[in-house]
Amino acid sequence: MLDIIIKNGTVIDGTGEKGIIADLGIEKGKIVEIGNIRSSSSSRTIDATGKTVCPGFIDILDHSDNFWTIFTIPRLDSKAFDGVTTIIGGNCGTSLAPISNQSSIEAMRKWVDIDNVNINWSETKAFFLELNKKKIGLNFGTLIGHETLRRSLLGDEVRKITEEEVEIIGKMLDDSLQAGAFGLSTGLVFSHAKMTTINEIKFLVNILKSSNSYYASHIRGEAEELLPSVNETIHIGREMKIPIEISHLKAVGKKYWPDMQKAIEMINVANEEGVDINFDIYPYDTTGSVLYILLPDWVSSGGRKEMITRLKDLELREKIVKEMKSMNYNYDNIVISICPRLKEAVGRKITDIAISQEISIEEAIIELLISANGHVVVFDGGILSEENVKLSLQSPHSIIASGDAAYNVEYARTGELVHPRCFGTFSRVLGKYVREEKVISLEEAIRKMTSLPAKKIGLKDRGILQKGNYADIVVFNQKTVIDKATFSNPYQYSKGIEHVIINGKIVINDGEHTGELVGKVLKKI
Repeated sequence: MLDIIIKNGTVIDGTGEKGIIADLGIEKGKIVEIGNIRSSSSSRTIDATGKTVCPGFIDILDHSDNFWTIFTIPRLDSKAFDGVTTIIGGNCGTSLAPISNQSSIEAMRKWVDIDNVNINWSETKAFFLELNKKKIGLNFGTLIGHETLRRSLLGDEVRKITEEEVEIIGKMLDDSLQAGAFGLSTGLVFSHAKMTTINEIKFLVNILKSSNSYYASHIRGEAEELLPSVNETIHIGREMKIPIEISHLKAVGKKYWPDMQKAIEMINVANEEGVDINFDIYPYDTTGSVLYILLPDWVSSGGRKEMITRLKDLELREKIVKEMKSMNYNYDNIVISICPRLKEAVGRKITDIAISQEISIEEAIIELLISANGHVVVFDGGILSEENVKLSLQSPHSIIASGDAAYNVEYARTGELVHPRCFGTFSRVLGKYVREEKVISLEEAIRKMTSLPAKKIGLKDRGILQKGNYADIVVFNQKTVIDKATFSNPYQYSKGIEHVIINGKIVINDGEHTGELVGKVLKKI
């Protein structure tokens, strides 16, 4: 007797092929039959008539580890209701292992108030054991963060690293890969990684070869630095012959919007020449980022403590304000989304705060960062192009990813505003860009959410509906699926995702969460 039979659905296997009407049988966590299942009985039958059946969505760029919700909200509800069955953490240069000292943990402070974080492991192997002990709602794998490695060795120092030091963090990386990490990530835009040389990256990337792992890069810049940064990343992929993922590729600022097409063309050509390079995108034209990146680079150099000291220095402040004004940045659409130490600022525009305090916008940013001890997350609308979102979706090399953490609706009580991509990334693509605007086909959208990220990560038994693969499956109504989360009210689960099965267990049943915590810690084999 089978555990679950899904009957009469349109099965889209994740490869990009057209769907077929078929049944699907599940036993002991695996897919065991696909076709016309007549005689078998089962413990549970799901009637999927008129519905789409496809692999569970794989979020290749998740931050539930960095925002700590993998522990505080272990069901990871918002992603489950969005059809996600697997998340990959350790992105943008920061991972939860290996952690050797307090400075390693400090790398998380850009996203979360680490004063409430308790870490009782150091090595990656111990981190995996802790996750298994706690239990989680989705499958989880991790990259190893370059900034985390660097700060484990250098502490709060921001400088070029010596050859001997690179070898030390290289050994730390190798140990983590042996423990099952999927690769390396960098966050080259952040203060502790800005001085990273291409030779340092190449040395570390070379270590990935022995385990056939991949390299994910939050590149050095997304405005005037976009094209040189993409070129640098392609160069690394070409020379080192390693799979590459560019994290949340985008062109920031209207002046640079035309560069997005150029960047995509560069990636197309690189693939034609044999470079294995993809990029992931989220389907919104508003970013979510830390406020301090609006400061001149030298202000945040050396880490948060030195940044705050500089901001408090009245003589330096005059210089900082002058340089910020020379950047001619458009602050009109920047809204405070997370600010734990100054919650009354959440939901307000930077421009309104400046007017109410009768100071310049630049001074308002400085005062806010000082009051919040540097921990401020913002939305910035109007700096991305909706046309570029569509252009990116149409590229054969793009992967759909949230670029953010999982939450639940109860989190609204904190007063924070999370980015709606935390709740609606995948259903938004299916509803808005597939059904309503027909930007891409349903089969292609599903490929970008399933088999394509699985291939990049190196998941051989997930991402495609075929016999022998793990039963990570989504059943949804393509006529009604849509995101509900907004910037003013993000805490709304997506609609139309009716059933989600993870490792053969039903997690979303008729649109309701079953409470099951059946996610597995995934390791590179």
